[in-house]
Amino acid sequence: MAYFLGIDGGGTKTTCAVGDESRVLATVTSGPSNIVRVGEGTARESLQQVVAQACAAAGIAPEQVTRTCVGGSGAARPELAETVRRILAEVLATPVIVVGDMEIALDAAFDTGPGVVVIAGTGSIAYGRDAQGNTARAGGWGFAIGDEGSAHWIGREAVRAVLQESDRSFEQEKFLQNDFAAALCRVWGVTSLMELARAANAVPPPNFAALFPAVAASKDSIAEDVCGRAGMELARIAGVVSHRLFPANSSASPSAIGVAMTGGVFRHSAVAKREFCSELRRFDPRVQISPDIVEPVEGALRMARRAK
Repeated sequence: MAYFLGIDGGGTKTTCAVGDESRVLATVTSGPSNIVRVGEGTARESLQQVVAQACAAAGIAPEQVTRTCVGGSGAARPELAETVRRILAEVLATPVIVVGDMEIALDAAFDTGPGVVVIAGTGSIAYGRDAQGNTARAGGWGFAIGDEGSAHWIGREAVRAVLQESDRSFEQEKFLQNDFAAALCRVWGVTSLMELARAANAVPPPNFAALFPAVAASKDSIAEDVCGRAGMELARIAGVVSHRLFPANSSASPSAIGVAMTGGVFRHSAVAKREFCSELRRFDPRVQISPDIVEPVEGALRMARRAK
């Protein structure tokens, strides 16, 4: 019997699904494996660990795997793809296909058909395909200059908003009595706004994405405003892709455009998800947004099965 691995390698976690020709036998999650963000050493540990654990959970040995497909942010770049293949070749003797995270997400949402998927995890990107197989993307330019609406962006914008709000307060340090400001400080282990600012400006940059759960969980108006703006930014990049692939003035364009969501921002922030859907429908009334959050690892497993 043939066995396949699908791997979704992200900046926060790595998920591996093991399946045969028709069933998913096991799914396991380990640490981050985005080489650009965490380095080759951490990526190697996460990838090899998740493969070993997933195979064990499925009751097979890694030597029994027929083919593997890995999707990751930036992983389609030749030099990074080669690094990922080399890492997995240490534990797998069979072919390893490496593609971008947006490709496995699109496949999970629409198989080989047309549609647009928006990824909002540690980073963000919109990616789509039309009925002729043409593709387009928007966003995904990295945490330093882009990735609007991502967990990283939300964490950074939350710190910025808290510090700006403290500027408007008559007694700045008393602003720490604000539950939301205090929650951000606790995540980074700091005790004052000055320390929060120093941590945010550190070199190398801090883990802004680690702040996202505190932002998503807060009912504070600052937090909800940041998450709302994140949803609007994600709608913007989705709208760019939908209009590029499916021009409104073209007779060949469909009357309905499928849109799917994936990533922790959509999963954990109801505000971001709501604003995304509202803004995208306003931007392009043709969109039909699936309410379900896509699991990209399902696309990776499907692509592993299809490859020859």
